[in-house]
Amino acid sequence: MIETKSKQIKAFIAGVNLKDPNFDYYMTELRELARANNMEVVGQASQNAENIVAGTYFGVGKINQIKAMAQGLKAKALVINDELTPTQIRNLESMTKLKVVDRTELILEIFSNRAKTKQAKLQVQLARLQYELPRLHPSENSLDQQRGSGGASGGFANRGSGETKLELNRRTIGKQISAIKKELKEISKQEDVKSARRNNSRLPQVALVGYTNAGKSTTLNELLKVFSEDSDKKQVFEKNMLFATLDTSVRRIDLPDDRSFILSDTVGFISKLPHNLIESFKATLQEAKQADLLVNVVDSSDPNMVQMTKTTQKVLQEIGITNVPMITAYNKADLTERQFPQIEGNDILYSAKDKDSIKELARLISKKIFSNYEKVNLLIPLSAGKELSYMHEYGKVTKEDYEDDGIHITAQLSPSDLIRYKKYQV
Repeated sequence: MIETKSKQIKAFIAGVNLKDPNFDYYMTELRELARANNMEVVGQASQNAENIVAGTYFGVGKINQIKAMAQGLKAKALVINDELTPTQIRNLESMTKLKVVDRTELILEIFSNRAKTKQAKLQVQLARLQYELPRLHPSENSLDQQRGSGGASGGFANRGSGETKLELNRRTIGKQISAIKKELKEISKQEDVKSARRNNSRLPQVALVGYTNAGKSTTLNELLKVFSEDSDKKQVFEKNMLFATLDTSVRRIDLPDDRSFILSDTVGFISKLPHNLIESFKATLQEAKQADLLVNVVDSSDPNMVQMTKTTQKVLQEIGITNVPMITAYNKADLTERQFPQIEGNDILYSAKDKDSIKELARLISKKIFSNYEKVNLLIPLSAGKELSYMHEYGKVTKEDYEDDGIHITAQLSPSDLIRYKKYQV
């Protein structure tokens, strides 16, 4: 048999704690990021300090300690909790004899391996080139020489077209960045057209947001299972891993009361998300920006739940999403000892794997997005077949009688449709 699964790299994780109360949380997150990049974390170390050492990140004593511990555990890579300077990377590699990977490069590597669509691949490639550009050493002309050949096993096998064996000077990289930005702009225009079509459908837009691996994709899939007849064809990829998918998925949810809404599953967030990635993925997160309602999915079983919620709020602010109504959906309640499903105000405690929970979540979403719908009585002419079809597609018809003078309808309509049907009101 041929071995197709790449061998895991043994990694040692480390960081400097500058009296940050969230340091332990960031280190736990770093461990999960390494695992998501096909690494086996065999040990970790930290140093409490007032400042980062400019040339080496750690003090010399701590570096020697890390080197001895890592060698004893047969680690091949040293993963650092912060973004490092090129000098710090070179010095640490020289002193520890380990492959050094900072937090930013680790996240970029995961994104590179997860990207499926052309847009996501280009966004990751752009972010990687922007990360690599200032790291080109004056004596070197290739990204490949600067950060390794890309031939290592495990999580560093696929570096994408931004790190092929070509000599890339700053000017060449600058041209690549410009070309990618231009291509992304064209793709963004196409996505805007698709989004405009969805907006023109008059159906409310709901976006699932939140920390990566909180259960957004599972929530979308279970809503489809409960409310769609052909849900198997509409399922999105889900896996218990950070950044299992990077691509926004959009599906229509048809509720049993003849109401429908558009639901999008967006890329997950994480602490210290590299700025270049936030910039690159703004287009991907357009669905969230244009939504009528955000559903912030949180892992209620995680001890770092509060910090994860803050991370989501911070990233939303960074990409300019500040005035969209939101409900907080505390998922994975089945992994806690609390009773579920429970709704309190704009919050719900639920399990995405529980059918009753999914129905309660749908009811809460429906209550929020249809709160401004108004009940009206209409008299539509028998000849206005197009208006009647639209009414059944996007409104909620509760009564319909065919009379000699026309079709008498009682329906609940959105504010925009109230204007459309104003001339038919009786």
